[in-house]
Amino acid sequence: MSQTNDPVKQQESIDSLEQNYKEILGFVPDRIHARISLGIKTAPEMTEGVERLRAQLLEPEALDLKTSQLMAFGMLLMNLSQAAENHAVAALRAGATVQELQAVAGIAFVFRGIPAINLSGDAITGALKKIETLKG
Repeated sequence: MSQTNDPVKQQESIDSLEQNYKEILGFVPDRIHARISLGIKTAPEMTEGVERLRAQLLEPEALDLKTSQLMAFGMLLMNLSQAAENHAVAALRAGATVQELQAVAGIAFVFRGIPAINLSGDAITGALKKIETLKG
């Protein structure tokens, strides 16, 4: 896709790229929406390439979605990233339980300590709130 100044085509591209997030999370995080919107307007090829690669790597054929999202949740806890909450939402929507999220948090604790387990509480609680909001 080459860069276009057509706002309708730009919005179609944005909507298309955001569809995967809506399917997996039930919503598009603000940070992701901002990145995709800016990217489609300024660097569409890069933005589309990044999104294709992200989807391919986060949804590998060898793993089910629940497993890959639990792994992403744990890795983000290890990095003390607030994005852990979104991957907890995705894991829950893919069939994970709170107990499974807590088990992953326990593993992260072994290797990252108190900061990871503290973040896990915030992330899991936030994820459960988002799940309830999506149901409402």
